[in-house]
Amino acid sequence: MNSSDHNIRLAAFDWLQIQSEVYIDGIPRPILEKGFEHKGDRITLVGPRGIWKPKQMELPISITTIHNGPYEDEYDDNGFLKYNYQGTDPYNYDNTKLRSVIQEQIPLIYFLSTHAGFYTALWPVFIIGDKISKLYFIVDVKGSKIETGIDNQIQEIATEYSLLEKKYGTSQIQVRLYQKTFRERVLQAYKCQCSLCKLKHRELLDAAHIISDRQDNGDPVIQNGISLCKIHHAAFDSNILGITPDYSINVRKDILKEIDGPMLKFGIQELNGKEIILPANKNFWPDRDRLSDRFQKFLKAG
Repeated sequence: MNSSDHNIRLAAFDWLQIQSEVYIDGIPRPILEKGFEHKGDRITLVGPRGIWKPKQMELPISITTIHNGPYEDEYDDNGFLKYNYQGTDPYNYDNTKLRSVIQEQIPLIYFLSTHAGFYTALWPVFIIGDKISKLYFIVDVKGSKIETGIDNQIQEIATEYSLLEKKYGTSQIQVRLYQKTFRERVLQAYKCQCSLCKLKHRELLDAAHIISDRQDNGDPVIQNGISLCKIHHAAFDSNILGITPDYSINVRKDILKEIDGPMLKFGIQELNGKEIILPANKNFWPDRDRLSDRFQKFLKAG
């Protein structure tokens, strides 16, 4: 990567930090299409194709997954993004350019469209594998340490990861990337509503972990998350309410006996015995084993 590409990339990261703070619920596409000025040039961050290279750069700066787009990008069992090739020719211009990013260990921006016209930006992300026979790249969008058992190509790249962390300061950024990615994937699965009360204001919704990411089995997969409004998320985390492996809601006994205002009565107590709203896709339903482990903690708290 030449010095000009490097400087533009770092300037883009700084610019996106500001935009992400301004547009908390997603950066509008026109803002990304307009981009930012760098040394008299206008640097665009998205374009007509998902793999995007501004004219001022030698290599791509971003990859994009579009809401209801033509490519069904998804995550593998290890939490890595399977990013589909542009078209079906592994050696077309876009795919070849993106392959160079792997060879040179260059960070990218990943734009995830969770609702039409708005994007969550994750950076820096790294392409860590190339599955030519299956027409997709493997992208690490959460900065995880790559574990054993993955193919040799990824293992070789993993040995360089500590150097990349020092070079780009990713160790402090990865938590934010992970949290945003996990939240957006879970909210999409639940059609952006609280699974307990049906609240649909995105700014008031969280992706609640069933098993904390600090624990074993706390993987950042949709099956380890539940879409909850902020009140019900806090109640779940505080063991005021629990969710059984059969997806029913249990309110702690002492809470059921309390007498307070309408929020407690209608927002918490009357949920007791009801079932949560599940994703339409059964593959995204909460994992029963994780719920069982979590529910045991709820029972002990009561």
